[in-house]
Amino acid sequence: MELITNWYVRAREAHKGFNKGQTMTEYALILSAVAVVVFAGYQLMGTDIKSLLGTVDGQL
Repeated sequence: MELITNWYVRAREAHKGFNKGQTMTEYALILSAVAVVVFAGYQLMGTDIKSLLGTVDGQL
């Protein structure tokens, strides 16, 4: 019975480590998706942002 209990404990501990790795992977995927959206937004509106900042700078 002790052998089965040890196997069960090891399996639970291994499963906990898997969940941590899975969560980190999900966060990395979300972060990369946000980075792609920000980059695409900057590419589309980069010149508008630059002219807006130039206008603000001129008014200061």
